[in-house]
Amino acid sequence: MLTLSGVSKSYGSRTLFEDVSLQINVGERIAIVGPNGAGKSTLFSLILGLNEPDDGTIVREKGTTLGFLPQETAPVGEETILQLATAITPEIGRLQKVILEWETEGKGSEDAYHDALGLFSELGGHALEPKAKRILSGLAFRDADFDKPARTMSGGWVMRAHLARLLVMEPDLLMLDEPTNHLDLESVGWFRNYLMGYPGAILMISHDRDFLNQLTEAVVAVAHGRLKRYRGNYDDYVVQKAADEERQLAAYKNQQKEIERLQDFADRFRAKASKASQAQSKLKQIERMEKIEAPLGTEKTIGFRFPQPKPSGQRVITLKNVDHAYGDHVVYKDLNFEVEKEERIVLVGPNGAGKSTMLKLLSGALPVQAGLRELGHNTKVGYFSQNRVEMLNSKRTVMEEILTCEKPVSEQVARTVLGSFLFRGDDAFKRISVLSGGEKSRLALVKLLLDPPNLLLMDEPTTHLDMGSIDAMIEALKQFSGTLIFISHDVYFIRALAKSVVHIHGGKPVRYAGDYQYYLDKSGAVSEKAALVAGGIGENARPEAPAEAKKQDGPSVFKTKEQKRAEAEARQARSKVKKEVEARLVAVEKEIAYLEAQQAELTALMADTANYDANGGGAEISRKLSETGATLNQKISEWDKVTAEMAELTGHAA
Repeated sequence: MLTLSGVSKSYGSRTLFEDVSLQINVGERIAIVGPNGAGKSTLFSLILGLNEPDDGTIVREKGTTLGFLPQETAPVGEETILQLATAITPEIGRLQKVILEWETEGKGSEDAYHDALGLFSELGGHALEPKAKRILSGLAFRDADFDKPARTMSGGWVMRAHLARLLVMEPDLLMLDEPTNHLDLESVGWFRNYLMGYPGAILMISHDRDFLNQLTEAVVAVAHGRLKRYRGNYDDYVVQKAADEERQLAAYKNQQKEIERLQDFADRFRAKASKASQAQSKLKQIERMEKIEAPLGTEKTIGFRFPQPKPSGQRVITLKNVDHAYGDHVVYKDLNFEVEKEERIVLVGPNGAGKSTMLKLLSGALPVQAGLRELGHNTKVGYFSQNRVEMLNSKRTVMEEILTCEKPVSEQVARTVLGSFLFRGDDAFKRISVLSGGEKSRLALVKLLLDPPNLLLMDEPTTHLDMGSIDAMIEALKQFSGTLIFISHDVYFIRALAKSVVHIHGGKPVRYAGDYQYYLDKSGAVSEKAALVAGGIGENARPEAPAEAKKQDGPSVFKTKEQKRAEAEARQARSKVKKEVEARLVAVEKEIAYLEAQQAELTALMADTANYDANGGGAEISRKLSETGATLNQKISEWDKVTAEMAELTGHAA
C-alpha cells in the first residue's frame, strides 16, 4: 500500500533518517515509537508529502487515501461541529461552505445555493450525518453541541471533531499523532474499541502504552536515524528490543576480543621475517571483517525523584457542603469530600462530570462559591494543571521562570535540576512561548520539585511526555511520601499508581477502596469497554450510580438460599483458579532459576578465551547465551503476569 525505500532526511547538520525503508500493508496496525525529537512526526510529514526526502523514494499505491490527525492544532472556520465532522473531502467541505454562507448570511446566489444542495446530496453528504453523530457521541459530544460553531469551542473539542471527521471518512491509511491527548478516559476507551473494528490500516504515534498494547500488531522504533520493525504490541517490542541489544552486545564483545587477539599477533610478529606474512594475514583478516557496532545507548529521558515534603496531618483537606456552578450549569451541590494522609486517588467519570473542577476546588484555583474548603494541619498544596500555560509565564525564559519561584534557588542549583529534565546549555534561555508541549510539562514538574507540596494534585500529567519520561514520573510518584490525587486518560499510569478510585457523576463522588481493577469489578464491569457501555457512552445516556452507591431497603438486604449457593460456588471457583495460578507460579520460578544458572555458566565460558577455537566455539557460546537471555526475559515477563494474577486473586479473596 505504501513503501519507503532508502529514505534520508537531514536538517542542517542533524540527520534524522539515513537510508531507511518501511512497508505498510493493507489493514496493518503499526505503532511508531521513540523518544521526543527522534523524528516520528517528521516521518509522518514525509509520508504525507508535506516534506521531501533528501534521498530515497516514497511510493503510494494508486488510489490509496490518507487521513491525518496532527498532535496539536487543526484548522477551523465558521462550520458547525457536525459540518466539520462530515467534511470528509475538500469538495464536500466547499459545498458545505456555500450552503452555510447562503443560509446564515445570504452570501452568493440562490442558484448556486440550490446547485450546491443538489451536488451535496449526490455525493452522499446527507447520508454522512447519522454516522458522524454516532461517532461524535462516542467522543463525548452532546446532541446540543452538533450545531454549535466549531470556533466557539476549545482547542481540545475541535481536535475531537477533526478526529470524528477522519473516522467518518475512513481513509485506507489512518495516521494519528498522539490521538488520545485531547480525550478523557471514557472517550479513550470508546475510541480504542472503535479502532479495533476499523477497516483500514492504522499508523500511530502514541505514548499511551495500554492503548498501543490493545491495538498494535507491529512496532517501528525510531532512533539514531534508523527505523527498526518489531512484531507484536508494545510489551512484545520491549522484550524483543532488550534481547536484540543483549545479543548485539555479546556479539560486539566477542568480535572485539577476536580483533584484539589478531592485532596482538600482528604487533608481536610483524617485525620477524619468518612470521611477517602471517602477521600481514591477520591484519587483512581484521580488514575483511564486517564490523559489528556496539549497541547504541538508550535515549536520554528525565531522571528525577520528588524531594520528600514535610509530613501533613492525618486529615489533609476537606470540602464541606460545597456548591459550584458555571452560570446556570450546576456542577456540585452540597459536596462533601475528605482526603487523608498518603492516599493515592484517581478521579474517574464521564466527560463534563466535574473531575477537573474538583481538582481546582481542592487546589484553591477555583474559589468555593458556597460551603467550606479546609486544609489540614501543615498541608501544602501543589497543582499540576492540565493547561500548563496556567502554571508558566510565557514571556519569561526557562531560567527566569525557575529563578522567580516562591522558594528561591541559585542559578547553579537551577541549572542542575533543569539539566536532569533535559534543559541543557542554551535550552535554559528559550522563551516559554516557543517550548513544545513536552518541554512545558517538564518545566512545570521542575517548579514542583523546587518547592515540593505534601498534597499533589495532577490533571493529565502524562500528556506530551514520552514513555521514558512517563516511566520516570511513575517511579518518582511511587516514592513520593505525600498525598496524590490525579486525573488521567492513561490506563497504564492509573494502574501503576492509583490505590483508590473516586467515580464522579451527577455531582456526586463515589469512593471505591481499591485499585482501578477493583473499581471495574465492583462497578459491575469486567473491562473498561463494559464500564463504558454501562455508562451509556456513545448514546448520550447517563449511567446509573454504581451498585455501592445505591441504597438497599427492606428484604433485599437478606440473601436467599440460591444467592448463598451461588456465592459458595463462586468461592470454590476462585479457590480452584488460585491453586492453578500458584502451580504456574512455582513452575515458572523453577524455570527462571534453571535459566539463570545456565546464563551464569555460559557467561563464564564466554570470559575464557580458550573457548575461541578455530571451529567457532566462541560464536556457538555467544549464540546460546543470547538464546538463554531471550528465554529468560520471556519467563520473567511471564512471572510478572502470573504474580499480578495472584495479587488480584488474593485481593479478591480478602
